[in-house]
Amino acid sequence: MLAALYFSELATTGVVGPDEPRYAAIGREMARSGDWVTPRLWGQPWFEKPPLLYWMTAVGIRMGLGPELAARLPVAAIGWGFLVFFYIFIALMYGPTEALYSTIILGTSAGWIAYSYVAVTDVPMAAFFAAALLISLRWVDAEPRPRPDWAAASITGALLGIAALAKGLVPIALFALGAWMLRRRWRELAIIAGVCLVVAAPWYALCTMNNGAAFLYEFFWRHHVERFVTESLQHVRPWWFYIPVLLAGIFPWTPLYSLLRPSLAIDARLRFAGIWTALAFIFFSAAQNKLPGYMIPLLPFVALLLGLSLAWARKTRLPLFACALLTALSPAIVNLLPEALAVGLSRSAWPKAAWGWAAPFLALAILSLWLELRTWRTDALLIAAIAAMAAIVYIKTKALPAIDRTVSVRPFYQRHAIWLEGACLQDVRREAAYGLAFYAGHTFPPCGSGFSTPKVMQIGNRLILLD
Repeated sequence: MLAALYFSELATTGVVGPDEPRYAAIGREMARSGDWVTPRLWGQPWFEKPPLLYWMTAVGIRMGLGPELAARLPVAAIGWGFLVFFYIFIALMYGPTEALYSTIILGTSAGWIAYSYVAVTDVPMAAFFAAALLISLRWVDAEPRPRPDWAAASITGALLGIAALAKGLVPIALFALGAWMLRRRWRELAIIAGVCLVVAAPWYALCTMNNGAAFLYEFFWRHHVERFVTESLQHVRPWWFYIPVLLAGIFPWTPLYSLLRPSLAIDARLRFAGIWTALAFIFFSAAQNKLPGYMIPLLPFVALLLGLSLAWARKTRLPLFACALLTALSPAIVNLLPEALAVGLSRSAWPKAAWGWAAPFLALAILSLWLELRTWRTDALLIAAIAAMAAIVYIKTKALPAIDRTVSVRPFYQRHAIWLEGACLQDVRREAAYGLAFYAGHTFPPCGSGFSTPKVMQIGNRLILLD
């Protein structure tokens, strides 16, 4: 059932935002040119991100998938595939009940499912990194053996290397946050580092050989060091920015935070997960530039902590009922989401929702509470999960077509493609300019006094073609 949520409606909207059209265009160019080393955007080297997402998109293009599906299907597959790994791993470590609870929470959380829909690097990096860190939990508080755990360490290193091909040094830094707690397993850490280098280093070496200092400066200095310590990339947010992001990222399971207890720290592996999550949160909060997607690597560990808290708590009536009750906000989310994506959440007006649609979600919330009162917690959770999945289906069905009409430039391009040849752009925001360039296959110049060609203007969120 979760698979249907992840693989449905992937092409309902055109590419959105500034990143999706750029990353998809780079992947398409790789497929066309056959140059799998240097990412290129409109013919120019583009060193913002490593190549994993571009490679996957290029494979999708060569398989004949559509422009949106080629870019999004690999990300959705990774997001869903990680859930399978997540369930199996937790079942082996704690049991099937704990695995079911944690996987439901992660698999139906707003952050994980939303970022598994869009063709950006956050879920690919988070999935491979989280898998690597979860495997390393087997060494927490365990006595080192005479011989290192070669198999597990090699798999961990390979996963970490793939994560580094998804988002650079970020997963390496995140893994290093937990390395001190694994210091007694220094031989396994050495194997992890070696295998990670074997997997990731060839692309970095080839890209450096092909592009020289330009790659080193742009990729490592500008998009790692400057992104962290300066305001140059214009994503500056206050120190508390990630508090609401992490609360909303696990929606509708946010009320389960109230079940977290210090007693969880008795389990050494959960203590490790909790400490690492806190350190990672502080690490990202210390950065000058902040984006919501940076919290995605934390969500599997938050889901693990919340899932085990729910499974082991004595009383969960109100928190679980509140989770199911939050799904009744779906009609409001449907009306809010297109405007929030277009102008930002802080500038969006609270919408007038079709609250009649909330009735089925309210009924499921009441049923979940009744089952919990009868001490049938797993049944109560499954009903809450059904409410969450129904909310996702409702939001996808209602909101995605509206997002395509109001946020994506695809409908505008399809209507005016014939007349856009030779057009220029006047006062068009960058996300719309990137989207138009993606669908046209080339960039459009800015309008100037010398242009007598058709003009594309943007008034509010609306694009207008002037002859």
